[in-house]
Amino acid sequence: MEADSAYAAISLTVEGAVATLTLNRPEVRNAIDDAMRYEMLSALDRVARDEAIRALVITGAGKGFCSGGDVKGMQQRLSVPPGEVAINGWRRQHRTHHMISALHTLPKPTIAAVNGAAAGLGCDLALCCDFVVAAESATLAMTYVLRGLIPDGGGMYFLPRRVGLSRAKELIFSGRTVQTEEALRLGMIDRVSPAESLLADAQGWAAELSRAAPGAIALSKTILDQSFELTAEQVFSLGSQAQAICYSSKDHLDSVAAFLARSAKRKEATS
Repeated sequence: MEADSAYAAISLTVEGAVATLTLNRPEVRNAIDDAMRYEMLSALDRVARDEAIRALVITGAGKGFCSGGDVKGMQQRLSVPPGEVAINGWRRQHRTHHMISALHTLPKPTIAAVNGAAAGLGCDLALCCDFVVAAESATLAMTYVLRGLIPDGGGMYFLPRRVGLSRAKELIFSGRTVQTEEALRLGMIDRVSPAESLLADAQGWAAELSRAAPGAIALSKTILDQSFELTAEQVFSLGSQAQAICYSSKDHLDSVAAFLARSAKRKEATS
């Protein structure tokens, strides 16, 4: 397994076609600070550009997945002169949205392996992945309102698309903790795994997804992620354009050639 030593707040390893990004601040339950935001952006850019990497798994070191935004960062935000609070907050929000957007739009399958508590921004981070696998003991919570805040990491976009509007409102307005069994029933998560095999299960699923043609996956994901905001005609149009690209791809041409070769062999065997 190839490990990248360029990071401190995260770790990035690659095995075969699957990259694993681990939030690596276990002493604070992997709370996200500015350093982690920058490192994640750098890592996601590397994963996006490396054609050998075809899928990504995100998990947390230690007992938690991600406890949300770092409290020290919140304290620092409030300690600046009043006239600078808003602009500094806007800059931090911009970095957060850049990070979430980079993960959400990554043109490769992404899986969150939630190994413990995923709260606030940590819950947003999991939900913005294509799929969520959680350990039996994991929990998810949109805790923003408990601190007088609103979900700022995409939760107001991702959660309704998973559980429906009224259920999303209930979870956000209450800030309550959701256990794995309920999260699976609601659709917040897609699979449950024993804690001891969680990461291996997520990586195995990612390896399965990585076997498909990467171009077709990237084009399909891009359109699917827009489909709730588009009309049927717009989705058909984007699909037509994407299919035209696929027609000329090496993956498609090789697949057709292999199919025809197998068909020819079967005919020879039966003749």
